[in-house]
Amino acid sequence: MDLEFNKREDQNKLKLSEINRLYNQIKKGGGDKALQKQHDQGKLTARERIDYLLDKNSDSIEVGAFAGFDMYEEHGGCPSGGVVVVIGYVSGKQCIVVANDATVKAGAWFPITGKKNLRAQEIAMENRLPIIYLVDSAGVYLPMQDEIFPDKEMFGRIFRNNAKMSSAGIVQISAIMGSCVAGGAYLPIMSDEAMIVDGTGSIFLAGSYLVKAAIGESIDNETLGGATTHCSISGVTDYKAKDDKDALDRIKMIMKSIGGYNKAGFDRIESAPPKENPENIFGIMPVDRSEQYDTFDIIKCLVDNSEYEEYKADYGKSIVCCTARIDGWSVGIVANQRKLVKSGKGEMQFGGVIYSDSADKATRFIANCNQRKIPLVFLQDVTGFMVGSKSEHGGIIKDGAKMVNAVSNSVVPKFTIITGNSYGAGNYAMCGKAYDPRLIVAWPWAELAVMGGQQAGTVLLQIQESALKKQGKQITEEERKEILDKIVANYKKQIDPKYAAARLWTDAIINPVDTRKWISMGIEAADHAPITEKFNLGVIQV
Repeated sequence: MDLEFNKREDQNKLKLSEINRLYNQIKKGGGDKALQKQHDQGKLTARERIDYLLDKNSDSIEVGAFAGFDMYEEHGGCPSGGVVVVIGYVSGKQCIVVANDATVKAGAWFPITGKKNLRAQEIAMENRLPIIYLVDSAGVYLPMQDEIFPDKEMFGRIFRNNAKMSSAGIVQISAIMGSCVAGGAYLPIMSDEAMIVDGTGSIFLAGSYLVKAAIGESIDNETLGGATTHCSISGVTDYKAKDDKDALDRIKMIMKSIGGYNKAGFDRIESAPPKENPENIFGIMPVDRSEQYDTFDIIKCLVDNSEYEEYKADYGKSIVCCTARIDGWSVGIVANQRKLVKSGKGEMQFGGVIYSDSADKATRFIANCNQRKIPLVFLQDVTGFMVGSKSEHGGIIKDGAKMVNAVSNSVVPKFTIITGNSYGAGNYAMCGKAYDPRLIVAWPWAELAVMGGQQAGTVLLQIQESALKKQGKQITEEERKEILDKIVANYKKQIDPKYAAARLWTDAIINPVDTRKWISMGIEAADHAPITEKFNLGVIQV
């Protein structure tokens, strides 16, 4: 029995258990009373609608479940950003479903709601996936309208994307299953097909109260913009459904009729499970983020038959590059090696650090994967690039820039798994959110920041001490410790994976055992979009 393995396993599973506990709370949306109110109105909840719509016993993944976590507390919170986004299968066709959660502030749009909707549309556009909107929203959350309405990547961008997707031939289907007000009314009507539920669905630019205030007309909402009005008089909607299930059944029929698609052509063979149990990841990963482990042990838990072909095995050892298969898909893996290694020159290199030789190797490997049309998977556990005079004189900035260049200009789909640390420029070089991974997820113990908590705390403390000295103040050792503890506690809250997921810096916090599913469904989605760009590194420093 390996006691250290068991200790790691227990503590890491506790972290996953905490994530699962919070996720179960988030799934309740606005709470039990709000869920019951939805049922009393004869409506399914957002998650019930998605469950009914998706094919039974099929895989699905939820994007942005932790969006809005611990945010907007002064406004009562916004669980899951007030909208549920899932990639799954409807009538056998892979698609993305976006459902407003009317139990959260009547489905009103907070700033994070807009960001999450835009993320869903981005996924649909990048992968040419059909997108289904289940609309039930009161529109913009007025107390925060200045943060959701006017800028480029805000509310109005949704409708611009509707138009762009339509032009690109990406299928969009909408069901109006509750309120659909003001600017939000354009979303379903800019879809290819729109239906409305009789009695509960309504759509108008201005509701009855605003109409009364604006032009003095007295009219009820049903007459103004209900199902009969828009299916029989205005012609705004295409179909009238008798209830939620009827609308969802119609969507299933539409999806069933959709034709095939041109594929990108990523290679896939019959899937095989890893020989190493994926559950072993919990015992392999250290609890202390500074401890070492062998990244190959993680790779063996993720790839088919636990088999891989390493690239440049004896060179640039602080980054592992290899080809393998995940659920049958051919992939190229770029992973940070977290154990101490010795270079070909006999020099010791710290795990998790990117050196010039490893950056050079990764750049070439990324180019090869683009040449061979192989999707890239980045396993991030990186503390940054090597610093110091030796690295600077050796051209670490130049070599790091080459790697960033390759990641930026890669045209094959990229998928990023933050397995541990994600610090500083290492986040960028290993395909952080700014580098357009098709999906980016974190394991429950991941940390995202410019640098580690203790290091950052020490730097911030030095800055604060310097400022106090300029004011002629001296602090005691006790005061120094108190200040440092406070700084580190605040910083650690910000590097927690929940903090990142709340702001959609990652798409999800996942059980490591589900990593294969996320990558496989991601590549399947990407296979809907043939690659049209040529890989070109551009100008690089050699």
